[in-house]
Amino acid sequence: MSAYDFDEVIDRRSTFCEKWSVYSPDVVPLWVADMDFRAPDPVIAALHRRVEFGVFGYPAYPHRLCEAVAARLQLLYGWAVAPEACVPLPGVIPGLNLACRACAAPGDAVVVFTPVYTPILRAPGTAGLRRIDVALVSGIDLRYEIDFDALEASLTADTRLLFLCNPHNPVGRTFTAGELERLAEICCERDILICSDEIHSDLIYAGHRHTPIAALSPAAAARTITLMAPSKTFNMPGLKCAFAVIPDAELRARFQSARAGLVSEVNLLGVEAALAAYESGEEWLSACLSYLQDNRDYVQSFVREQLPRVRCMPPEATYLAWLDCRALDLEGGPYRFFLEKARVALSDGEIYGPGGEGFVRLNFACPRSILTEGLQRMVVALSNMPHKPSGTRTEDCG
Repeated sequence: MSAYDFDEVIDRRSTFCEKWSVYSPDVVPLWVADMDFRAPDPVIAALHRRVEFGVFGYPAYPHRLCEAVAARLQLLYGWAVAPEACVPLPGVIPGLNLACRACAAPGDAVVVFTPVYTPILRAPGTAGLRRIDVALVSGIDLRYEIDFDALEASLTADTRLLFLCNPHNPVGRTFTAGELERLAEICCERDILICSDEIHSDLIYAGHRHTPIAALSPAAAARTITLMAPSKTFNMPGLKCAFAVIPDAELRARFQSARAGLVSEVNLLGVEAALAAYESGEEWLSACLSYLQDNRDYVQSFVREQLPRVRCMPPEATYLAWLDCRALDLEGGPYRFFLEKARVALSDGEIYGPGGEGFVRLNFACPRSILTEGLQRMVVALSNMPHKPSGTRTEDCG
């Protein structure tokens, strides 16, 4: 039995918590990717020690953290990376934007696979770059794949960068080594750099494995910026600690130059927390993954049995379920309907770009009682909809 109680309901209101403060108290928040669990005990203890020390000056370059990152990459993936390849950052989102500035010039093109994590959609525009959307494709099972023919057809002479989100947010895929090898080959042939957001790489379910695209070959490593963080893994995004892994010295120098004057150093308390998590957090992570997998399976069975017109592929990674509500044909879309009629806050699929229409993203990283309450409210809201004859649209349903 785990020493950690993930069923504990923690009152996070009035704690400067985005997840629980954006919506009114009568709303069940199952939206932003933030777990409702306490961080690992070693993390909390490390923070206590630092707070009790009482001095919070400017941090030095956290070389010990870079050594811990390199050791972890070797252990998990057999990926040999020098600590110097690790560039600490206050978050993955700054890393996405820095990659645009480091890898392309205004007017150049960047490829993204849609639907995808909203900051990836936004990053090219903030740097004056042209975004090329390539739609992920899915079959009847809602398992998304890369359309390589469409990708190659979309590439232009001025395409400089490709954004990869792996594990993918919001569709829940962890791409196979074979898929990644083909993607890397295309980028090598076309001289395209890769920025791979791998922030969910520790949250992988049984039967699946994460492969960093940069770990495939020296050629892939030489053109890849890999973004990672302990924030999703150990539930500490508010501590602002992430890193970019850039094995190629020239590309790393370009990345460092792009951050000059724009991106601050990593948070001091974030460094302490990250070290504690990577050095002593595995027991918590193992227990958390077990709980998340049970919640994932619960969502799947609940949707299948009580929301039969909603489809959902069991995510291979992340704690995010991608719900296909298109068959419901809800006026105003499913996000608005479930917020107004069920008082459940989900993430609107439309914010993830083309292909997200008619979908919502549900965060199941919460105590089972909260998850159950949200899902049951959704069932009741749908059962209260006015009868909708075949071929017509329901009026005034949210």
